[in-house]
Amino acid sequence: MRTERNLTRLDRVFARLDREPERPAHIDVPRMSRHRVVLFTATLAFYLAIVWAIVITSWLVRLDWQVMFFRPYQQWPEIHAFLDYYVVLGQRGPTAVMVAAWLGWRSWRQHTLRPLLTLGASLLLLNITVGAAKLGMGRLGPHYATTIGSSEMGLGGDIFPSGHTANAVVTWGILAYLASTPRARRWLSALSAVTSLGVGLTTVYLGTHWLSDVLLGWAAGLLILLALPWCEPLIAKAEIAIFDQRDRWRARRGRTVPAPALPVAPVVLKPRTVPAEEPAPEREPAASVRSPRAPIHLAPGPHTARSERTPVTPAGSRRPPHSDRVPRGTAPAARPVAGG
Repeated sequence: MRTERNLTRLDRVFARLDREPERPAHIDVPRMSRHRVVLFTATLAFYLAIVWAIVITSWLVRLDWQVMFFRPYQQWPEIHAFLDYYVVLGQRGPTAVMVAAWLGWRSWRQHTLRPLLTLGASLLLLNITVGAAKLGMGRLGPHYATTIGSSEMGLGGDIFPSGHTANAVVTWGILAYLASTPRARRWLSALSAVTSLGVGLTTVYLGTHWLSDVLLGWAAGLLILLALPWCEPLIAKAEIAIFDQRDRWRARRGRTVPAPALPVAPVVLKPRTVPAEEPAPEREPAASVRSPRAPIHLAPGPHTARSERTPVTPAGSRRPPHSDRVPRGTAPAARPVAGG
């Protein structure tokens, strides 16, 4: 009696993973719509307004100093240990590894490099824009402030805007940007917004950033997410170039493998004329050389070569009979004896 093993839930999961889907023919790529352009413009204006408010030492700078003197990490010390771990969700290295692992698995399943290339493009834009703003404005953090009430701009710092906040917005927001369904996009957008908001407020709680640093970090990360549709044509070209290079590499590696040598007989299409001074190449006979037949096997009479003989047809031979030859198997007629 044959018994079948009951599949567990883990077996069904792996059986599902073994059925790799085909590469999606139509990928929903976000476009730079009018609504997105309006959001990008408004976010850019908000970004510039914060920078201007810090440069002129406005009320926002006074608010930064008030929050710093409040010292939230001393007001609620019981959550300090938890927030020390939670702020890791905004560090570029750990978050990039986690998100890249998920998007790499998704790229392998869908046979497309777009998720990984989109993540790479967003991180590249993040490093260029946020890094340039940090070095250009040179603001010192709360722990290194020198003058109470000043903006601490241009003193060689690298705190403005908040890199943790901007990285949290971009890294977790890219999951919502690459979502395949509207429902998943809404849920992932809300999740990334809450995560990045928590990371930004955590840096204020720990005293590593001003409140205005976090506001500018949110704006910087959102600008990158809103500008990604402009990068989609370059991402598509990069994907095509990578796949073409892979195909060329496979073809080149396939040609370098030596094929087994097989004896190939030369095919002569036309007779070749050999010059007089060059000896003619010896040709291998098609068959083994036969020894000449013994005269005993020849029929009596003059012998003709094989090429001169006429083939025998069903109607009989067309060669005129020889007068002095007799058919085989019959005794020759007795010759008359002279003088008898």
